[in-house]
Amino acid sequence: MAEVTCVDYHTAGEPFRIVTSRVPELPGATVAERRERAGREEVDSIRRLLCHEPRGHADMYGCFLVPPDDAGAHLGVLFWHKDGYSTACGHGTMALGVWAVQSGLVHAEPDTETDIVIDVPSGRVSARVRCAGGAVRSVVFRSVPAYVLGAPVQVNTPNGGTDVNLAYGGAIYATVPARAVGLSVTAAALPALIAVARQVKQQIDGAGVARHPADDRLSGLYGTIFYDELESAAGTLHQRNVTVFADGEVDRSPCGSGTAARLAQLVAEGQLEVGQELVHDSIIGTTFVARAAGRVDVGGHAAIVAEVEGMAYRTGEHRFDLDPEDPLGTGFVLR
Repeated sequence: MAEVTCVDYHTAGEPFRIVTSRVPELPGATVAERRERAGREEVDSIRRLLCHEPRGHADMYGCFLVPPDDAGAHLGVLFWHKDGYSTACGHGTMALGVWAVQSGLVHAEPDTETDIVIDVPSGRVSARVRCAGGAVRSVVFRSVPAYVLGAPVQVNTPNGGTDVNLAYGGAIYATVPARAVGLSVTAAALPALIAVARQVKQQIDGAGVARHPADDRLSGLYGTIFYDELESAAGTLHQRNVTVFADGEVDRSPCGSGTAARLAQLVAEGQLEVGQELVHDSIIGTTFVARAAGRVDVGGHAAIVAEVEGMAYRTGEHRFDLDPEDPLGTGFVLR
């Protein structure tokens, strides 16, 4: 395997590895179609090389850059993690926006806002990059429309049964207060939260209730959001959350697309109005600030357009190789 180059960022603590060379061409007219073909060995071997140990870890995250669906977007992207390819990624969209400006891919004036339009498997999103004094200061992820998917669903956990709410924000998430499963959003409780999240995913997917109403490629439970209520100021809501996604992976950030889904749930319940803020803390203490920018109708679903603000920081560049004599090949995952 030839050398693979990457630029790494983190968004509120969550890693994001942008592959800048050695991505084989993927056929398809859209990013969603290319995602369906990303499992081909010549492509997936690169994902494993960059995501699995010893070059990555069980919670690594990254992307392949691909052509956009049409000229209306600056770029397209396939998001990946240790278990495969996701349909949405808010923290990754933020990182891509910052990278696009810092790398010069998209020109940005020193003291202005620049919208980076990105096609992802779930649709078209954007990252509004705010610059001041010639430096990037923050970025706002604007999600695909987010909405609640029906009534709460009962699941069983080691601490008894509880209802979970299903909401869509580019991927489908279950949300549940951590106290409902006898836990709290703390690092000490993380192993137990991961175990419960795996049970929730197994039961929800087994019941077949995590269905996207229009595109079955977006179906399936992607993540479970556990949250704690925190003291809130007037006109805002303050919560701490951890999102466990795919097979037991932990988002260090407050989770961008998960925050969009969470915001849709809160607006639907009347806990937030359009324009009011959700201050969303992560398990490591980083923060996104989110708001519903407006309401829209999506196939009969009362949806919102979520805007999630945070910041991404460059952490370095990498040149990865695979020694043909290496018995570990493209790597391994312990968890």
